[in-house]
Amino acid sequence: KVVKEGVLEKRSDGLLQLWKKKRCILTEEGLLLIPPKQQPPPQQPPLPAEPAAKIKELHFSNMKTVDCVERKGKYVYFTVVMAEGKEIDFRCAQEQGWNAAITLQMVQYKNRQAILAVRS
Repeated sequence: KVVKEGVLEKRSDGLLQLWKKKRCILTEEGLLLIPPKQQPPPQQPPLPAEPAAKIKELHFSNMKTVDCVERKGKYVYFTVVMAEGKEIDFRCAQEQGWNAAITLQMVQYKNRQAILAVRS
């Protein structure tokens, strides 16, 4: 079930740490990061749909926290901390509220897991 859909900017891991736009889909299970559709130049045939390998899923079961780092200018900068310690930096326009939406879904997911664990 899709909870929120839109564009987030993710900081790349490389040396330059550039901000790259990702199409994001927030579900009850996690966050899907999809590379934005690139338009091929007119002389080339259109590329096939994005291969599944390009889609990255940040599952709530592997997520530890969402830290709101700072609000600067029109952006909110936040970090998703994964269970293995990996940190992924994002930014979005303040009014989009991605950090709050991700945090809320993560908390709800963890609560559902806790309830299931107690029941079993």
